[in-house]
Amino acid sequence: MIMANPSKKMSYGVPWGAYWELTKPRIIFMVLVTCALGFFVGGRGIHSYTLLFATLLGTALTVGGSAVLNHYLERDVDRLMERTRNRPLPAGLVRPSTAMSYGFILVLLGECILLSFTGLLTAFLALLSAFLYVVIYTPMKRLTWLNTSLGAIPGALPPVGGWTAATGELETGAWIFFLILFAWQHPHFYAIAWMFREDYARGGFKMLPVVEADGKRTCRQVIFFSLMLLLVSVMPTLFGLAGMVYMAGAILLGIAFLVASIALAHSRSVLSARRLLQASVIYLPLLLVLSVFDAGF
Repeated sequence: MIMANPSKKMSYGVPWGAYWELTKPRIIFMVLVTCALGFFVGGRGIHSYTLLFATLLGTALTVGGSAVLNHYLERDVDRLMERTRNRPLPAGLVRPSTAMSYGFILVLLGECILLSFTGLLTAFLALLSAFLYVVIYTPMKRLTWLNTSLGAIPGALPPVGGWTAATGELETGAWIFFLILFAWQHPHFYAIAWMFREDYARGGFKMLPVVEADGKRTCRQVIFFSLMLLLVSVMPTLFGLAGMVYMAGAILLGIAFLVASIALAHSRSVLSARRLLQASVIYLPLLLVLSVFDAGF
């Protein structure tokens, strides 16, 4: 992470790494993995690597641009929190006006690529995801604890976009992977919110662990969505998108994930929240690998 010395006035001759950091590359990577999964399963294999590349490139640019605009809108709040105060905008490494233009250009480029190669439906889904993330989720973080569920919608759309890029249609399988990603994000982000609840409070974010300090509702949400994840994760097998090996693995992973959620509900400690976060980070890649390894075609 780029560090700033607050005792010095920053110049705007910035390293390119600052612009890269603004795009939130780790989020881009996870989005591209889930988008590629939707493309692979929806198309029952990869029939056009050119189309896959265009889909991933357009998606990456749109997501990266959305992340930059999120940085722009939250630049003042980021200065208040320990975990974000050294980001490029609060640290003075990039001009806010430059970041805003940069974000819009990335989204526009991404949309142009998607429109040209994948068609209107996939381009619309990517734009819808950007709109929900920047215009709805970002301000909602300061208004209601329901922001987590609102933010989980754009986070769950990438496999749907990959699916429509490969098939041109919105089919049941696309929505199954949407539900898996939607459910998974809740325990993942609630674990983060519990770990950094004091920091979120300083920033004025209405995360559930902030508005309800004892954590009862947070833990109920975590367990509810962990159970939901366990149920929806077996749907690919039930709908013929994956085989029994996938189903057995999904059940085992789901039970392990649920155990980590129950542990947080029992202790409500930062350590349990960190373990749940680690479990979520391990769970999703393994589930995706299983779905590709045991695809039902």
